[in-house]
Amino acid sequence: MLTRIALFTLTLVSLFLGASAQDPYVISGKIYDSVNNQALGGASIRIKGSSAGTVAAADGSFHLKTTRKLPLTLVFSSIGYKAQEFTVSEPGTSSISISLNSQNVLVDQVVVTASRVSESILRSPVTIEKLDLRAIKESPAPTFYDALENIKGVQMTTLSLGYKVPNTRGFSGTTNSRFLQMVDGVDNISPGIGAPVANAVGPTELDIESVELIPGAASAIYGLNAINGIANLKTKSPFQYEGLSIYQKVGVNHVNDKDHDAALYTESAIRYARAFGKFAFKINAAHSEGTDWIANNTHDQYFDVGNKTNAPVAAHNPAADLINRYGDEYNSDLKTLTLAGKKYDVARTGYAEKDLTGYAVRNTKLDLALHYKLTPLTEIAYTYRIGVATNNYQRGNRVRLDGERIQQHALDIKGRDFGIKAYYTYENTGNNSFNFRPLGENIDMAFKKSNQWWNDYTSAFNSAYNTTGGPAYQNVQASLDAARTSADNGRYLPGTRAFDSVRNKIIHTNNWDTVGAQMLLKSAFVHVEGQYDWSHIIPFIQILTGANYRNYIVTPDGNNYVNPGAYADPKLANKDFHYFSYGGFIQATKQLFDEKLKITGSVRVDKTEYFSPKVNPRIALVYSPRQQHNFRLSFQNGYRFPTLFEGFAFVNNGGVRRLGGLQDVSQHLQAFENSYLNSSVTSFKNAVNADINNNGLSQADAIQKEAGLLVQSTYTYIQPEHINSFEAGYKGVWFDNKLYFDVDYYFSAYDHFIGQLDITQPKTGTIGSGENVATATQIYGGQVTKYKMWTNSKSQVTNQGVELGVSYNFYKKYTITANASYAAIASIQSSDAFTPAFNTPDWITNVSIGNREILKNTGFNVGWHWQNSFYWNSPLAAGTVPSYGTIDAQVNYRLPKLYSTLKLGATDIFNTRYYQYLGGPTIGGFYYFTIVFDTNTRQK
Repeated sequence: MLTRIALFTLTLVSLFLGASAQDPYVISGKIYDSVNNQALGGASIRIKGSSAGTVAAADGSFHLKTTRKLPLTLVFSSIGYKAQEFTVSEPGTSSISISLNSQNVLVDQVVVTASRVSESILRSPVTIEKLDLRAIKESPAPTFYDALENIKGVQMTTLSLGYKVPNTRGFSGTTNSRFLQMVDGVDNISPGIGAPVANAVGPTELDIESVELIPGAASAIYGLNAINGIANLKTKSPFQYEGLSIYQKVGVNHVNDKDHDAALYTESAIRYARAFGKFAFKINAAHSEGTDWIANNTHDQYFDVGNKTNAPVAAHNPAADLINRYGDEYNSDLKTLTLAGKKYDVARTGYAEKDLTGYAVRNTKLDLALHYKLTPLTEIAYTYRIGVATNNYQRGNRVRLDGERIQQHALDIKGRDFGIKAYYTYENTGNNSFNFRPLGENIDMAFKKSNQWWNDYTSAFNSAYNTTGGPAYQNVQASLDAARTSADNGRYLPGTRAFDSVRNKIIHTNNWDTVGAQMLLKSAFVHVEGQYDWSHIIPFIQILTGANYRNYIVTPDGNNYVNPGAYADPKLANKDFHYFSYGGFIQATKQLFDEKLKITGSVRVDKTEYFSPKVNPRIALVYSPRQQHNFRLSFQNGYRFPTLFEGFAFVNNGGVRRLGGLQDVSQHLQAFENSYLNSSVTSFKNAVNADINNNGLSQADAIQKEAGLLVQSTYTYIQPEHINSFEAGYKGVWFDNKLYFDVDYYFSAYDHFIGQLDITQPKTGTIGSGENVATATQIYGGQVTKYKMWTNSKSQVTNQGVELGVSYNFYKKYTITANASYAAIASIQSSDAFTPAFNTPDWITNVSIGNREILKNTGFNVGWHWQNSFYWNSPLAAGTVPSYGTIDAQVNYRLPKLYSTLKLGATDIFNTRYYQYLGGPTIGGFYYFTIVFDTNTRQK
């Protein structure tokens, strides 16, 4: 396939370069601020009715080449100014002088993502936020992607210095498959992981033009699991932004950090774009590297999950399960031992995360785009992207992505009334990526198998406890410590050559059962979509239709994925398998009452393999009594279909098999049909141990007495997740466009929420067949298979929230911007074994103040972020994430004659240490300096 794409690309290039174009004439002039008569470098000049245009140079001058017939109308615009039109009647016009009047930056913004057609942001039928080029440049965030955290309603979860996960409106996670991220309308998901790898294969800092973000459900027109939100990263057109740009950033983190010495960070990028009549191209390259934030949470989770047996020895818990230590897990690396006549839970020792992984982060990415204008209104573009990332990531457990490579080929044809996209994405995690948990477990197993280790532990305990006159004689706590020291004698110690050798062998072995930890994912997908606007045919109503098809191609590795057909035909075990979906939508928009009322309705139907078709309707109304005041109301529903991992996973993760929820994947194991809920297994074990330790019962009698505590699982195979969402809001401008105000309220109801269920299956026997004592004996004795099953919650969960945003240009060029978001669970019906984790603060607030020109060519911005504490629940860890507040700041200085901008900034300027989820890295201050050389606005 890659060969065919490459040949096609070469053919396109040959056609483009060979295409003849008429000699253009030039229109030139200058653009100024109407108040202070300063030049407006970066202002946009566009030919009305076409996509042709250019951008003003730093001194406000512009030179526009065109072959369009005269007369023509030019549209002049700049961020923070009211657009103005000018008619050109003669070729060679060179004395145009345009003065633009300032207005609130948000008043005249146009967005596409909300309805798939261009419309004013004020009249969007749903809540939508826009981070434009000026906002990106003025943000104190070190990158445009980091700046998303300051947008109204956005919660950011930091997995790594190079890996952040945005979310809106609750139910956050470290792999957010409910949030759709696109680049120029192209989904840049990692197919095997099931979510984007942040911006690892996205635009560089030099090529980003804007970000449009929709909080909440948008699957009625996008499908593709977009039920928590959408971010569309829009890049610069090579027709409008020509020239050379160079970007260099240096920074430092880990300042006064107890976990690591101060470390240098660097990021470099280059962009070059040229237009030759109808043909244009651009090329971008970027590389960044630094030292990751470190996760070192040593909280013991043993008691948090309901275990009680070790309460008498809690101070030195022999079954301690520390969050960022791996190989000591309570659900797989633990055994109940009889010591001094009592029952105690004892776990293997495990290894700290910092001893297992490296903290170097790197990202190298390249993209090439070839554009050709078939007509003034029709453009075809081919884009190739590749990104290679090394960082630490979390799915169910923490993972090291080392050389994760994602490639994407995209072909885009768009005209006045239609658009067609076709793209192919391929992912390969490389040979050096690995999972921390099986690595820690299998290093311990390489030293000594668990049964032998527990036998040695028991013998050493008895020896220490019963040795008259010994330091641990008749002392349980001292004997427990002595037993671990003895059982661990000779284990592989971090920093030694023997440890490094066994670690290297395990991370390059793709078998997590007992010997390996390698994470080897090779997956891809093909996607085709198109849409057509029927407005020119049906003028009294705007009709938009569209359809899409997607097919995933997965290469089984025998560990993460297996071919589901292999259970019936073993010959298919190593054959690629597919997972397809297709759908279509129709949307109608009608304006009534002198265009004061806009009604938008849409219906979408999606069909995914293994599931019946699902219908997603949306109805939205926007009422605008005046242009400055807009009220909106909408209702929609949506579905989220299982990702590859949720449907097809077959991972033995440290003695716990993580199974996809599709019937074809797990039915042969009878995991759903013949298992107990883990929560009941914990209660059963606690009760048996208490009977033995406190009541003097024999083990057999205690098991027989407490067997009734075991609860059989009644869960079943996975189904699509479903949401109904209602939203009401107001967006408007006041005080001569100086104040921008946006508020919304939303209410959402989820059912069939997709999540992971912990269950335990006895090795033999059938639950509920009269053998409860026999199966209970197996459960207590550890003759079991443990599963984490992807399935659906039986709860119906509703959540609601209010989001408020304000921007006020209160004095000259001083602007204060503030937003606050409130989100909470409204109700939970029929709570069950895994009520969906909300994982979201009640309150998130952002306040910033800035002036883009406090002195000549000098601007600044200071921002404050605060969020309150909240409860986090994930397969790795559960508990409270503390509240935190940070202050970010930047000052920039422009050198127009050198086409350069200097920027000095810091995030978390006072170095407040915090983390955004349990098990995640601790984050501190990041201090940076950036220089940008940009001739994109020099037009000749």
